[in-house]
Formats: sequence, C-alpha cells, structure tokens
Amino acid sequence: MTHSSPTFAPLSEGWRVRALNPEAVPNGIRAVVARGIAATVPGEVTLDLIHADLIDDPFDGANEQDQQWIGDVDWEYACSFAWHDDGRERHDLVALGLDTVATIALNERVLAHTNNYHRSYRWDLTGLLHEGENALTVTFSSAVRTSDAREHRVGYYPHTEHHAFNQIRKPSYQFGWDWGIDAANAGIWKRLGIESWSEARVSSVRPLVSITDDGAGDLHVHVEIERADLRRIPSPAESRCFDTPIPVTVTLAGHGVDMTVHGEVPAGRKSIDVHLSVPDVLAWWPIGYGAQPLYDVAVELCSGQEPCWTGKVGFRNVRVDTAADENGRPFQIYVNDVPVHARGYNWVPADVFMSRVNASRYVKLFADLTEANANMVRVWGGSIYEADAFYDLADELGIMVWQDFALACAAYPEDLSTQAEVEAEAREHIARLSSHPSLVVWNGSNENYVAYADWGGFKQALRDDDAVPGAHGYGEKGWGEYYYTTLFPRLLRELDPTRVYLPSSPMSFTPHTDANRDVDGTMHIWDVWNRVDYRHYADYSPRFADEFGYQAPPAWSTLTRVVHDEPIEPFGEQMLVHQKAAGGNYKLARGMRSHLTPGRLSDVGYRPDGSRDWLIDTDRWDDVEDWHWACQLQQAQALRFGVAHMRSLEPVNAGTLIWQLNDDWPVVSWAAVDYDGHRKPLWYASREFFAPQFATIQPRISQRAEADLSWEGVRPPCDALALVLANDTRQAWSGSWEVQRRSLDGRVLAGQTVEVALPANGHATMMLDASVAHWGDANDEIIVATPSDSTFSRVVYDGAEVVDQHLDPHPLSAEVEVCPGGGYEIAVTAQSYARDVFCMVDKVDAAATIDGGMVTLLAGESVRWHIDAADGCDCEAFTDSRVLRSANDLKR
Repeated sequence: MTHSSPTFAPLSEGWRVRALNPEAVPNGIRAVVARGIAATVPGEVTLDLIHADLIDDPFDGANEQDQQWIGDVDWEYACSFAWHDDGRERHDLVALGLDTVATIALNERVLAHTNNYHRSYRWDLTGLLHEGENALTVTFSSAVRTSDAREHRVGYYPHTEHHAFNQIRKPSYQFGWDWGIDAANAGIWKRLGIESWSEARVSSVRPLVSITDDGAGDLHVHVEIERADLRRIPSPAESRCFDTPIPVTVTLAGHGVDMTVHGEVPAGRKSIDVHLSVPDVLAWWPIGYGAQPLYDVAVELCSGQEPCWTGKVGFRNVRVDTAADENGRPFQIYVNDVPVHARGYNWVPADVFMSRVNASRYVKLFADLTEANANMVRVWGGSIYEADAFYDLADELGIMVWQDFALACAAYPEDLSTQAEVEAEAREHIARLSSHPSLVVWNGSNENYVAYADWGGFKQALRDDDAVPGAHGYGEKGWGEYYYTTLFPRLLRELDPTRVYLPSSPMSFTPHTDANRDVDGTMHIWDVWNRVDYRHYADYSPRFADEFGYQAPPAWSTLTRVVHDEPIEPFGEQMLVHQKAAGGNYKLARGMRSHLTPGRLSDVGYRPDGSRDWLIDTDRWDDVEDWHWACQLQQAQALRFGVAHMRSLEPVNAGTLIWQLNDDWPVVSWAAVDYDGHRKPLWYASREFFAPQFATIQPRISQRAEADLSWEGVRPPCDALALVLANDTRQAWSGSWEVQRRSLDGRVLAGQTVEVALPANGHATMMLDASVAHWGDANDEIIVATPSDSTFSRVVYDGAEVVDQHLDPHPLSAEVEVCPGGGYEIAVTAQSYARDVFCMVDKVDAAATIDGGMVTLLAGESVRWHIDAADGCDCEAFTDSRVLRSANDLKR
C-alpha cells in the first residue's frame, strides 16, 4: 500500500487577467485592459480593476452605474507555473469556486467547461502536465450576456429584477437586488491548485448523528473514496475483482470519549459506513437551551497516516411539528424533543465580492447575532452556500441555521442540463454540511411557490403549447417544482435525513394556491413596508414568520462615506443609487405618518407651491440628519411592534426571523447592521425583543367583551390590556410584577401587583386591572411593568405615538469622561420622560462602537454606556444634540 496524505499546492501567484472583447470596455482604459493587468487569485475581476487604479470604488457615489460594462466582458485569467513530478499516482487540478461560465485549459488543451458558481471541480491531469513550466488559462464568458442568450434560446422564465439570473447557476444577488448593488462580474473566487495523491483519497465524509431513547449518541460515518487507478466501479455482475481493499479508521474524541473503529472499503468499491455508539452522550442545544458540546471526528486511510478528513459533530435530534391543530398547521421546531422558539435574522452575503470576506467578518457578524439574543439565522436562497467558517461558528455558538437551496424569486428551467447542475450542487453541499449540528432546516426555495400562486403574470409566462398535459398543469412548462418536491427530498433521504425539509418559504402546505397564510406553516409579511401601516402586523397570527422587515438608512458615517450629494437629501441622485427598493425613500416618508409625523398613511401631502407630493413628510425635519434619525427610529419601532405582537402569541407562533441582519454594500436597506459594521437602532431594540425571557403589554379582548352576545360570529375588538410573558428557556421562573400607570412627569395614577409562576418553555397572559389599563390622558401617560428580578426586562407601554405624545423636546443631560483603560464612558440622565435614547457615536469617530442604545428612561433615571473610540476624541461631541438622540427630538 503506497497511500499517503494528499498534498495541495495552491496556484495563487503570477496571474493576469485581460478582456477578450475589449470593445465593451470604456475607451480610456480599453488598451490597458486588453493587454492585461495583474490578477489576485482567489479574487474577482472588479477588485483587480480597483487594485490597478482603472476604476473607482464601485460602492462610492453613482459609480455602480458607470461600471455595468464589467459584467458584459469576457475575461481570461492566465498564469504559468513550474511543476515537478513527486512520484504520486494522481495530480488533480482542484477549483473550489469559479464565477461562473468558464473554460479551463492547461497547456492549450481544454480540460473542461463549467457553468456553476456553487460547485467545486476536480480534473485528472494525467498526461497533461509538463515537467517544468505549464500554462493555465481560465476564461469566463460574460454572465450577463450568457444568461440573456440562454433566455432567448430556452424561453422566458419569470424572475424579479432586470437580469435573467435564473438561467445560470450564479447567485441571484450578484445581479442586483432591492438591497444589493448590481456587480455581476467574474473570477476565481475560491482557492485553485494541484492536489497530488496516490492509491486512494477521501472524496466525501458524511457523519450523521442522533440520540437514542436511552441517551446514547449514534454516529454513522459514511466515507466515500476515489481510487487513483479506478476509472469506473464494476457492476455486481462482474466477477473479476481489481484494486485492493482500502483500510479506513474513524476516530471520535472529546468530552471524555476516545473511540476508534477500523473498517475497510472492499476491492472494487468506493464507500463504507462506520457506526459508533457513545453512551450517555452530551447533547448539543441551541443557545439559551443548553450547552454546545462538539466531538472531534477524524477519518484516516491506512493506519498511522495523517487524517484525510477532520471535522466536529454535535449530537442532537431535530424534527418539526406540522400536524393540524385548532389554529391551523404549525411549523414548530423541536431539538432533542424540546420545542424551540426561533428568534433571529435572515442573512445575505457579507460582501458582494465574496473573495474578500474573511474569518474575522464572520466572527463579527455572529457576535451581532448572539449579542442580539438571536438563536437562528436563515441563509437566503438568492445567496450562496456559505463558507465552512460560517457553519463552524454556528455550531460553536448554538445558532440554528436555516439553509435555503440557491433558488429564489423566479421560475427555474427544468431542462436536463439545469437539472444536472442543480443536483450536483445540492449533492455537494448536503454532504459538505452534514457534520454541522447547527444546520436544522433545509429549504427548497425562497418565495417560488408564492410566486407561482400569487404573483401576477407568473403562470401566464409559463404557458407552453408543447408541454405535456398534466406534468405541471395543462400546457405549462416546468418551472422548478421538480427540484422542490422530487429532487431535494430524494437527495436528503439518500444523503442526510437528519434535518427538517421545507419545499419553499413561505409555505402554507397548499403549494399551488394561497401559499402565504398566517395560520399555516411559514409566512413572509411584506404588505407592511410596501403598502400598509406597521400596525397591521397585529392583523396576523403567524405560525412562523421567517421573513419580514422595515427599512432605514445605514449609520451616518456609512451613508456619508458613499453619498456626496450637495446637499445630501433623501431624493438626491447618489442617495437613490444607494436605495434599491422601488419607492423606498417614499415608503419611509409615508410610513412615518401618525407615528412620527401628522396625518395618515393614505394622506396626500402638498408642497409649498401647492403641488401634490408625498415628499411633504421629509420637509418636516429641519435637516437631513433629523430625517436620518427619524427613519432609523421608525425601523426599530416598527419591528419592535411586530415582534412583540408575534411573541405574545407563543406558542401559536413558533418563530420570528427578521429580514435582514446585514448588508453586502453601503445602502439604505432592511439591515440591522450596516455594511461598515455599525449596529442600527433596530439591532439594539432586537436585543430586548429577542430576549429568551420576554415581557410585553398587548391589547386583548376582555371577558366582558367576549361574553357580549352582540358580537356573536364576529371577533370583538380589543378593549383591554394584558401583560404577556414568554419563557423560552428550560428553567422555570417565578416572581412578581409591579404594574403602574404613570403620568410622563412620574406621578403614579394606578397600580397592581401580579404574581407569576412560569414553567420551562411556559407562557402566561395576565389581564391588567381596568384602573391600570384605561387611560386618563393617553398623550400624557405610560404603563410601566417592573419585574421582581432582572431575568425579565422592564416594560414601558406608551399611551400614544411620538407625534401625539406630550414629550419634552430636551429631556436629557449627559456627561462623558475618558476611561483609564481606553475609550469613554457616557452617563445620560433623564430630566423628564425620555423615549428611545440612542447615541450615534459614529458621527464622532466612524470606527466607534457603544455597548447600549434604544433605552427609555423615566424622569430622574440614568444609564451609563461604554464607548470604544479613538483616543483624543472631543468628549463633548458625544453629548451633542445631533449625536445623543431620542424620540423626543422629533418634537422640536
């Protein structure tokens, strides 16, 4: 046996890239780009152009509009490298990520053509490598022109946005989205190199776990190998047995366990299943429900060699309850037979240029998740299958992962070539991610069923007189349902049946009609934001709301770094380049009505010259900084309202995932954390409303109203208030709540004490006394509910919206001092009731961070926050009225 561990030699030096159709390149740089420039591998051509000083930052100003030509160019990457035979049997060219439609040639001989951003590739170089110098080229056809050409060839399939992204296997977001820049470029975006090996190599490892009824951990490790000289697997009918058996050793270690099992891949075969059983295994839990113990797994070929594969597993069981109940059909996730309430965010790629996303960016964004009390993140289907570092962090931190397959907001062709590409990518990533306990849900697509059921013109565009009747509906061509109902379930049954599978999201289990019902399955809520006031969140009782959101600009320093309109205003040219949602800034202005500005959502405003215009709301603020603060405050208040309502419905509601955590460039968007890493007010609010033990005051129907026969057959209106508690932990809680109705100046007008005992995963609704719940002057009163210990946070319920409330416009005093260990401490005191206090520290130092925000203070109360910022900052700047803000400011 000559086996030894494979070696990987990266090909990352000496690359150049040039345009093959320079006529598409602007005149001023055409000749240079045609000759070629230095290229970085891994990398992307847009970044190479930036590094060569041929284009400006695509994120800045309106540069995006001037750089669309990049996506229309065919790009050739070329390098030469020295190679010397080391005596191994096989030498493979391995490409972990090519973007996207590529032709690979070695020494002027074509190796392969690729068509899938989401796949990795391997090619046997036997007989192709030369001793000494070798020449490698990777030529990328324009993804924009290729997708358009394919649409003309195979027919139109409905899609959002303006590019036919559904025609090729490239991430949808790279063609532009309603929060994303259009930067459909090309490049070798992951590592590429030569792997040398002999005898056999491990090609795939799938370690599948479960916990038995007696508490033992079951580990089934499926190992697949490739043999150096085996070009095919013999059929069972062939009696001749060639090749040799391959010894396999699987080791499990950690937490007092040290187990080794030896096996053997028989001659002529390519796989083996190894089983290990661990008595009294430590269970893996989502954050807040228990610990996250991980066990090390190593796979060796031939005893004594270095492991060919290493990874970690966490033992846990996952299932979902969708059985009909009195409310409809739930989507309740269970981990280790405990119902888990999912709280968190949707995730978009950390950068439109994925090659520059490093481990530290993932660490920062996962801190944004865990410190916001999130326990789940959804990787959206217009995105990518994320890097290993993403899932490793999720495992370690206890963040459940909902992973979409990469199909979103479109109909997808079902021709044989597309089927083959989708199956290949799905197989690769199901196997790659099978070791991760954090991966809980595989989802077939984003919004593709609701598009089919409800989006106007979708079905009409699928009409095909040549289609087989009955295959997808009479006279209708395949639109992707094969992937969601047949391919993905089959692959998961074959490769990894240990996860939850959902064909699409939203999914109300009636896929061809009414796919987005709140009482069944999962729901996306987008009429709020697009059309109606955010109070309409209360009209829904979603079983699992996995996508809903509200926009706001990024932090001031992020916004002004890329928007340079003179003066900066909401509808400036560059501002609108950084607002991708249709009518986005108009919707921000409209949404403020009756919350932060007078009037109603449907009111029409008038400019001073008498012309009708919705923009009158933006004229309310003295300057754009007030508009900026009002928009950020509105985002936080809207989602606080929505999530608090949904969580008050627990356990009927089993999950809330906000759209979205992050951005892929500086933009006005739904994100809670902007591209530069600044946490918006929404993020600080979510830290409160995602708390595992959560309290809220909500409108409810009194017993008197329910008993009133005049409402027979009709739901009576809410005429009372209740304190609602959710205990999303495995520990019981008991204590008391002091609930008081107060005037804004602090006088106690009425009060009551409520004793509560909550079991683990328990919920309680306590109706408030009429004396507490009924306002004297709603504009001058609040209700304050204070717990007997700090397990729950205090609740402040406002009797009126900001626009009507009798708020002191100057409620705060503040002092700042330099901390001996670095940074600053700000002490903020409320002279009167101060609603939603927030300090925009990035206005003082663009890199500054603060550990608190969005705190409401009663008269006389104080809060202290630590600011990390550069030495030498002007302390008084942190207390400036444009930096230290509150909702009261909008009354000035």
